[in-house]
Amino acid sequence: MAVIRPFKALRPTKEKAHLVASVPYDVVNRDEAKQLADDNKLSFLHVTRAEIDLPDDVDPYAKEVYEKAKENLNKLKTEAPLIVDEQPHFYLYRLIMDGRPQVGITATFAVDDYDNNVILKHEKTRKVKEDDRTNHIITTETQTGVVFLTYRGVDEINNVVLKTIREAEPLYDFTSPDGIQHTVWTLPDEYNQTIIDEFAKIDKLYVADGHHRAKSASRAREEKRKANPNHTGNEEYNYFISVIFPAEQLYIMPYNRVVSDLNGNSKDEFLNKVGEKFEIEKTDRKEPGKRRTFCMYLDGEWYMLKARDSVLASNSLSNSISEKLDVSILQNFLLNPVLGIEDPRTSDRIDFIGGIRGTKELERLVNDGKAKVAFSLYPVTVDDLMNISDAGEVMPPKSTWFEPKLRDGLLTHSI
Repeated sequence: MAVIRPFKALRPTKEKAHLVASVPYDVVNRDEAKQLADDNKLSFLHVTRAEIDLPDDVDPYAKEVYEKAKENLNKLKTEAPLIVDEQPHFYLYRLIMDGRPQVGITATFAVDDYDNNVILKHEKTRKVKEDDRTNHIITTETQTGVVFLTYRGVDEINNVVLKTIREAEPLYDFTSPDGIQHTVWTLPDEYNQTIIDEFAKIDKLYVADGHHRAKSASRAREEKRKANPNHTGNEEYNYFISVIFPAEQLYIMPYNRVVSDLNGNSKDEFLNKVGEKFEIEKTDRKEPGKRRTFCMYLDGEWYMLKARDSVLASNSLSNSISEKLDVSILQNFLLNPVLGIEDPRTSDRIDFIGGIRGTKELERLVNDGKAKVAFSLYPVTVDDLMNISDAGEVMPPKSTWFEPKLRDGLLTHSI
């Protein structure tokens, strides 16, 4: 059974919400974060990416960065201002992108459920990223970024959500600079027990996005528990903030790849080696239209790659669900053997480009000489994600890119 709890959100006033709300800390680099927040002292990026307010030579993982985050958060509480609800609530968070809505419940979930695999994962985490957010949580005593969860939708929960949207006045309703409409409601307290009871019937929830945030909440809980001789298990640090969406509403975009060089191969040598495992033909397409095909940008031209029958036959022998994903086929039969990318988690020769940036970004990186070759992929599905999680497997790194993105700063959890 899954544990879900209402909480007292730390949040901006209605008038300042659009100024406080910021993109997630991990979808922009330091320079991009600085540019976005430069003319907006209320941007939550001053909290989640506090290094933008320190000299450029300061290590983003230095202790002074987390101390600056705490200072900036306290300042924001006064200047925005940020308020804390008197009573714990559930909140609804609706995103609309290109006319397509998705509505999730914002709540806190048990760290125990994460640790005990009631909340299932599909991705490995990197220690350096865990350390970063753990230090951020411990220093600010706040979970500033929400975890994106999903589940197989339940009619009773959907009915409560729809009724609230029809009848309640939103807390916030604004359109961010990227054209996404963000609307937040407080769920009427009369529905709290229904939500709690319905989730108690669910035996599996899934991390869609935010694995490092969830893992860091778990690690922060351990540190807080060790430091608290009167630990009871009911403290706020035993729970982490998430927005949970029904799976049928989610939209996954591909997570594309660029590689900095051809691993010592000439263009012809590279194409010959690729041709051993893939059928190659020049194309006007920039995105594959079906599974087991890939689009490749090289030297100003697009190519369609189709996995040869020998690759598919070899791949079918695997008992692993994740090994059958297109990202695994590309990794196992091209990136590793031809380009020498043995571990995409640690190699500095590969980079990952979220699907929202489009194929123009792939072309730009190659044309500008920042990459030698780029690959656009067919996206995985929510069913893929759930099936892999159910099997206790993990996807290759950077397999899923969810859009639209939740904004940081609208609803925050103090621990």
